[in-house]
Amino acid sequence: MSTLNDPAVAAGERVDPARWQVMFDELLGRVAGRFTRVEPRRRVRAFVAGLLAELPRKNCWTIAEHAGEASPDGMQHLLARAVWDADAVRDDVRGYVVEQLADPDAVLAVDETGDLKKGTATVGVQRQYTGTAGRIENAQVGVYLTYAAPRGHALIDRELYLPRSWAGDPARCKRAGIPGRVRFATKPRLARKMIARALDGGTPAAWITGDETSEAVRLSSCFGVCGGCGWGEGGGFVVVLAGGQAVVQAAQEPVEQVALGGGVPVPGVAAAVVVGAGAG
Repeated sequence: MSTLNDPAVAAGERVDPARWQVMFDELLGRVAGRFTRVEPRRRVRAFVAGLLAELPRKNCWTIAEHAGEASPDGMQHLLARAVWDADAVRDDVRGYVVEQLADPDAVLAVDETGDLKKGTATVGVQRQYTGTAGRIENAQVGVYLTYAAPRGHALIDRELYLPRSWAGDPARCKRAGIPGRVRFATKPRLARKMIARALDGGTPAAWITGDETSEAVRLSSCFGVCGGCGWGEGGGFVVVLAGGQAVVQAAQEPVEQVALGGGVPVPGVAAAVVVGAGAG
């Protein structure tokens, strides 16, 4: 979690180590009950500490070394085979973030990222475009949801993108341990799923933003999601930035296309989606 307000958890040299440790213990204590055995409970603490450490690379090998373990076996077991409720931990973390950063004008930001992989065994891996490399590579891709507010920002949700090459191969999915209930879902659908989950969980926000991955956020079905969250009488409206143009689409109204800044292009903008209500 990154914050601009509380020096206790701010980045860089302003961190108060003692206060940081107290907050770290508070967060890990909150999720401890999601791990029924003491071994994974202890290891997840070491794993999170490794993720937060200034390691040049972060994987099970480097995190295990940071924790003083001789091999990555324990960390790999935690992620692949240990029994714990990952979705409940996600909800706990989201609750913690909202407690620290909640703001009625906050933004839910959706984006994808890819991890370059070798081989074909990693769940969801295939040759596909990933912004990590800026080209088509053998990669695993995930879609993420960030909560951004004046006091700071933090990741609050994630969904792994499972390509059709995986979802359409039940035997391959079974070998990889993917539950049989999992079906193919586009990245925009995954984005809508996370947005709905956050809003249903009481996460206060006035805007939703994302890149072209999340373009389906602007579909009319999304207005049904947003409309039930107390965002005003008229539903929402959407601004899609693409090639220096803005497309404004209000619920129940025709699409209006306008130039940004009186026709001034927006450098570096490929596409973005912003959903809000009642803002002028």
